[in-house]
Amino acid sequence: MKNKKSTFDRVMSDSEQKKKFEKEYVQFLFSELLLEAMAEEHISVRALSKKSGVSTSAIQNMRSMKSTNITIKTMASLLKPLGYQLAATKGRRTVKLTA
Repeated sequence: MKNKKSTFDRVMSDSEQKKKFEKEYVQFLFSELLLEAMAEEHISVRALSKKSGVSTSAIQNMRSMKSTNITIKTMASLLKPLGYQLAATKGRRTVKLTA
């Protein structure tokens, strides 16, 4: 059992598989954030669409991780009515990204 790698470790040692995982993981995190924030705010897809200007189908795709190209503008537009603000941080510096 010495030096046996887990399945995850084996997948992560392949650069193409690692890149695919990282892309899908980011989509998963955003999907989970969106689902949780919508539940906390008791807001429907239609209501969020109306408040954010993002189509209901795009929101549904993001919630189900079907969307592959989410822009920063779209993310910021969705998060603002949910009480979140998108920001980029480097060290102590934070820049707010607004739609």
